[in-house]
Amino acid sequence: MGWVVKQQLMRGKRTRIWGGALLCWLCLMFATPKIPLSPKHHRYADMRNFLGVPNTLNVTTNFPFLVVGVLGFVLCLQRNFFNIILRGELWGWALFYAGTAGVAFGSAYHHLKPDDNRVMWDTFPMMIAYSSLFSSFMVERMGEKIGLSSLFALLLFAFLSTAYGIAYNDLRLCMAFQLIPSVAIPGMMYVFQPKYTHSRYWLFAAGIHVLAKFEGVADKKIYRANRYIISGHSLEHLCLAIVPVLLSIMLMYRNMKFQRLGDHKEPCQSLHGGGINQSEKV
Repeated sequence: MGWVVKQQLMRGKRTRIWGGALLCWLCLMFATPKIPLSPKHHRYADMRNFLGVPNTLNVTTNFPFLVVGVLGFVLCLQRNFFNIILRGELWGWALFYAGTAGVAFGSAYHHLKPDDNRVMWDTFPMMIAYSSLFSSFMVERMGEKIGLSSLFALLLFAFLSTAYGIAYNDLRLCMAFQLIPSVAIPGMMYVFQPKYTHSRYWLFAAGIHVLAKFEGVADKKIYRANRYIISGHSLEHLCLAIVPVLLSIMLMYRNMKFQRLGDHKEPCQSLHGGGINQSEKV
């Protein structure tokens, strides 16, 4: 009887979360003005060229994304380094690291010659990474079925948002999509109980993500403040690359706290052998 009541409460929480997400989306579309692509979006503070590479620092600061993305993807496939228990988590995390590696190529391609035709090559891999990350969080907190269904829904929404941005010259959906990790994840952490230890790394990653976005907004001010050594946008790249590093540390050291019914049907081999550790601190 208690289990049935708990499941009903969980369904009520899920309904409120999705209802709130839909309400936020409607408010975004009806209460905010259109954000069209314009030449000013491609005028970064640091446009210097070194060794014949256009916008050198904005291009080369994408390299950490490639390193972290490739290493994380390989370690996910090996299944013996990260503590990933569920197959649904494996798909989400592997796609997250693949998207992170894709950001390196897409962002570098865009910064070599910033224009409207290339900007979506920068945006779309980032949205894939955000979709996969959020779905992995939902698998951990809400269950494998909900997380996997959210993965496909979010990937579809990422594609449609990118297509909408290109077709209607409106970046609102793409920009809102990038706020999901830093807004939804911390909020949901207080609603749903963690399955693993070391869940505080989610908050660390969200905080770094917010800091990176502030650095991007303050691109020129940061560039002038440090006497034209490095721009805010280049620092944004380096700061965002810390996010998958923090999450990789979390995956290496976390342990299972408790097991939900039905979540153990498809276990994956992990560093700790899928064992349950009840005594670890969050």
